[in-house]
Amino acid sequence: MPKTATRQESVAISENSSGSGVTPHAGHARWVRICHWVMAAGILTLAFTGFVIFMAHPRLYWGEVGNDLTPALLELPVSRNYQHGGWEDHTPFFAATSSPVSASRTYEIFNQNGWGRSLHFLAAWGFVLAGLIYVAAGLVTGHVKRHLVPGTGELSWRLLRSDLVSHLKLRIRPAQGGPPYGLLQKCAYVGVIFVALPLVVITGLAMSPAINAALPFLSGAFGGVQSARTIHFFLFAAMVAFVFVHVLMVVMSGFGRQIRAMTFWRQQIEKD
Repeated sequence: MPKTATRQESVAISENSSGSGVTPHAGHARWVRICHWVMAAGILTLAFTGFVIFMAHPRLYWGEVGNDLTPALLELPVSRNYQHGGWEDHTPFFAATSSPVSASRTYEIFNQNGWGRSLHFLAAWGFVLAGLIYVAAGLVTGHVKRHLVPGTGELSWRLLRSDLVSHLKLRIRPAQGGPPYGLLQKCAYVGVIFVALPLVVITGLAMSPAINAALPFLSGAFGGVQSARTIHFFLFAAMVAFVFVHVLMVVMSGFGRQIRAMTFWRQQIEKD
C-alpha cells in the first residue's frame, strides 16, 4: 500500500482483506428496520398509484399550463390516452374572433384514478413521516454522521472511481449485515435522503391546488405547476431506479444475510 494512502483507505482495504472466523452482528438498529420497511411499503404504493395517475394524462409539460391542446415536452405510451383519436371540429362559443372554441374528444378517455390520487396522497404522508423519523433519529444517534456521510479522507475521485468500476464489473463485496457502507453506497444514500426525496416531496406539494392557493411561490420556484409535475416525475423515476439497483445489490451481496439484518434476527457475519 502506498505511503500516501489515507487512514480511510487503509480501513477500506482491511475490510476487503481475507480472514477467517465469524464476528457477531445484531443487524441494523430497530428504528432503522422499522423506518426501512415503512418507507419500502410507501414507495411501492407511491410507484403504483403514481403510474395510475399518470395513465390519465401521459404527457409532460414545462411552465404553468399544460393540456391536450398545448405542445408536450414528453408523451409516453402508457394508456389509451396516448396519441388519442383526435378532436371533433372546433366550434366557437361566440362570434368574436378571440372566442374560445370547443375541444370535444372523439374517443373515450381513461380517467378512473380518483382512488389512486387519494391513496397516493395517503401513502406520501406515511412515507414522509417515516423519513422524518429516520433522519431525526439518525442525527440524534450519530447514525448519519458515522455511517452515511462520507468522511473527508474518503472523498477522493480515485476511491470513488475504484468503487464504481468494481460495481460495474459486478465485483460485489459480501454483505456485512449493516454498516460500514462503501463509498458509492454512502453517496447514493446521501443523495437520495437529502436531495432527491425532499425535492420529490416539495414538487408534489407544488402541484396541489390547496397548497398553491396558500403558498403560490412554491410552484413558481420551479417555473410553474407543470414544471413541478415534470420534475416530480423524473425524480420519482430516478427513485424507482435506485430501488431496483438497491434490491439487486442486496441479492448479489448475500440476500439471506441482508434480510436477516433488516428484520428481527441476530446473526453472525462471516469474514470472507
